[in-house]
Amino acid sequence: MPMPNGGLITETNAQYYAGAQGFSTTAPQQGFTFTFDTPLNLGDPDPAAVDYALNNFKLYASSDGITYLEVDAVNWPAQFPYTLEVQPNGNSFINLAGNLPASHVLVCQLKTIDGGSFGSRDAYGMTTEENYGSYAYVTLQDIVNNFIVGYVGEQKLIPNIRRSDIIFHAKRGLQEFSYDTLKSIKSQELTIPPSLSVIIPQDYVNYVQMSRIDDVGVKHIIYPTRLTSNPYNAPVQDSKGVPTQNSLGANIEGSSLTNARWKSANQNDLTGLYDIDMLNAGVYNYFWYDFNYGRRYGLDPETSQMNGWFTINEREGKFSFSSDLQGELLILDYISDGLAVDTDMKIPKMAEEAIYMHILYNILAGRANVPEYVVARYKKERRAALRNAKIRLSDIKLEEFTQVMRGKSKWIKH
Repeated sequence: MPMPNGGLITETNAQYYAGAQGFSTTAPQQGFTFTFDTPLNLGDPDPAAVDYALNNFKLYASSDGITYLEVDAVNWPAQFPYTLEVQPNGNSFINLAGNLPASHVLVCQLKTIDGGSFGSRDAYGMTTEENYGSYAYVTLQDIVNNFIVGYVGEQKLIPNIRRSDIIFHAKRGLQEFSYDTLKSIKSQELTIPPSLSVIIPQDYVNYVQMSRIDDVGVKHIIYPTRLTSNPYNAPVQDSKGVPTQNSLGANIEGSSLTNARWKSANQNDLTGLYDIDMLNAGVYNYFWYDFNYGRRYGLDPETSQMNGWFTINEREGKFSFSSDLQGELLILDYISDGLAVDTDMKIPKMAEEAIYMHILYNILAGRANVPEYVVARYKKERRAALRNAKIRLSDIKLEEFTQVMRGKSKWIKH
């Protein structure tokens, strides 16, 4: 008797690579079920509506299978507008306003930020990025379901437990693992405006690296500085130095003079960098004596660099940059906690066992009448599983490591 299909890949090649799934109607049909791993999201089916930009797909129809036109009020008025329902199993059900006639084709095309266009037959390479690489991850929902199957029930370690408790510990585990174990690093490409400040990302927890991008796309690391700081408050003072208050009795806040002076500073005075005017005037001019940071008493690596600096302005929720970085292209790499949006709630399969052990240990540790030796055992199991996950996710390749280390054996000739 043949075994049932237990494979984990559920998408066809066309769904994964082309980001497209189509149906050919043999009879008039109004509803269609799409089985992408990426859930469909519908803001508004009308291309003229503002919320249309929230859609992560486009819907096309064809009467001959050759010419495809997007389903809208102009091209397919009898079938427009359509609605979307995400079913409990994760599939997406699209219901047209009216039947699509027999011998027609309906195609759902996932799209990137630039927008996929199945109608131009340019499907490949236009699919949403969320659909790629998804096999390497397991969703939080699957983690909870698998944990219930493996560890909850009669004659199992946990006889009974509320699903909400498992979800709580799973989310806490995802948060903790995101800080130092999982690949939860995100990045943004930004341009530093004249205000020399950029807003901290909405799902920001901590920064990993700040980099300036030069004209050929090479990263130059920007380091935080101790040369200045961002005062949290700047109360207005009277002539005696006493903060003044408004009619409600609260201190009147003024603008920070520290920030103003830092933004207008000539960074050459801090780094010791010579510009062309200084070189033309000669070394022994009065400019030379202004270099009291990093030149008069010897170079200080912390200040003797020309990539600029940044500080974190906690009061305004912004990153502030030195004046020489105005207009520069910036790459901000930062850590999130993995719970900001639904698409973040996924765990690399290499860390799946570590999440199970984290949930199991925390449930047992929080229950009454559980023997201490059982709690201690699963504390060790959790630690071992987490260590294995870190090793697996470190992604150290011997060939890459060897290539980098070859530079250590180069001879330096004078």
